[in-house]
Amino acid sequence: MFRGKLSIFFLVLLGCLLFSWMSSGRVVIPAAAQATSSYQDLQLFTDVLTIVKRSYVEEVSIKDLIYGAIDGMLLSLDPHSGFMPPEIYQEMKLDTRGQFGGLGIEITMRDGLLTVVAPIEDTPAARAGLKTGDQIIKIEGQFTKDMEIMAAVRLMRGEPGTSITITVLREAFGKPRDFTLIREIIKVKSVKSSTLEEGYGYIRLAQFQERSSQDLAKALTTLHEENEAGLKGLVLDLRNNPGGLLDQAVEVVDLFLREGMIVYTKGREADSQMEFTATQGGTEPDYPLVILINGGSASAAEIVSGALQDHGRAVILGSQSFGKGSVQTIIPLSDESGLRLTTARYYTPRGTSIQAKGITPDIEVLLGEVKELEETGPLRESDLKNHIEMDETAPDDRSEIEALVDEKFRDDYQLMRALDLLKGWQVFQSMKKDAA
Repeated sequence: MFRGKLSIFFLVLLGCLLFSWMSSGRVVIPAAAQATSSYQDLQLFTDVLTIVKRSYVEEVSIKDLIYGAIDGMLLSLDPHSGFMPPEIYQEMKLDTRGQFGGLGIEITMRDGLLTVVAPIEDTPAARAGLKTGDQIIKIEGQFTKDMEIMAAVRLMRGEPGTSITITVLREAFGKPRDFTLIREIIKVKSVKSSTLEEGYGYIRLAQFQERSSQDLAKALTTLHEENEAGLKGLVLDLRNNPGGLLDQAVEVVDLFLREGMIVYTKGREADSQMEFTATQGGTEPDYPLVILINGGSASAAEIVSGALQDHGRAVILGSQSFGKGSVQTIIPLSDESGLRLTTARYYTPRGTSIQAKGITPDIEVLLGEVKELEETGPLRESDLKNHIEMDETAPDDRSEIEALVDEKFRDDYQLMRALDLLKGWQVFQSMKKDAA
């Protein structure tokens, strides 16, 4: 009797709960039902796998089918996620150490088209004249439209010394043009430095590798030694820098900031919620800093530019950057293959996401060409007959300036504009001191 009443009570209680869920407009799907749905989806996959394995016109291996399925799954997510079979995964690990085989080109998928992010300096791609924004429409005659990016990487990599022909579409071309390149071992020197003029340094950072921040610190030490009176200004060149390791970008920024946020990331998992801040140790003196960027500056290069721009530590000069504001995590898998998965977005200190937008330069200077022209202007006072000679006793602290910029830099219009900006700032500061 008691059991019967208890059963009726639970039935009534269940009915009330069900009515409550329905009247409130909420439908709660039990966990068991969700698990069943996931199982059915997986069952669909295994059914297709079985059918293809059994009935396809030619015999195919299960491993190839699974690799292909993973490729397709990641392709549906975003252009930067991808699956790396064991041989590609091993090459990727070499990439971040600065040595690998191939053409020396950073690529992405944009609107289904294989697009050049940036050619790497002193590589077959750079020497052949490939440029940021070039669209690679064929690789060895094979169309790349909607090709999975890692498949394109596999096609372009190969034995050093072997040739490969890629077909490139560029806005300036009347029709697609073939480029034949010879593969070679790519050795990337990520940091190069030079003194432009006395007191004015130049550092080119080509890529963010495992030792980039250490190499940059050494380059800065060298510049300080070359300029005993101190640096009056520095140009940090991040043009055509496709990015690299996030931790290296953070350490590079830390060299120029004493405190404050550098970058933070947001993702779904707790491990993707990260904040990076500057530390005081090892910070460079507060000399003027100009950073050069262009459409080939991406990812870690944009983190550096955005952080130093937000803190007012550097003036950004050049053209709009690439706009890759996502973080990829490399996940090793059980068979020596790897997963490159987008796990977070990153934000500049002021909370700006540059995804698909890029860093906007403070001073826009488009790529130009510098040519010296013979001056044919009007006559000067000294050209006039019977002109009064200069008073040699009059004080003049401003001696004639000798052009010291190396010939290899003089044709770089954006770099010369950056140097002019630094020198103008120095002149302005000197005028303020003299007037005080």
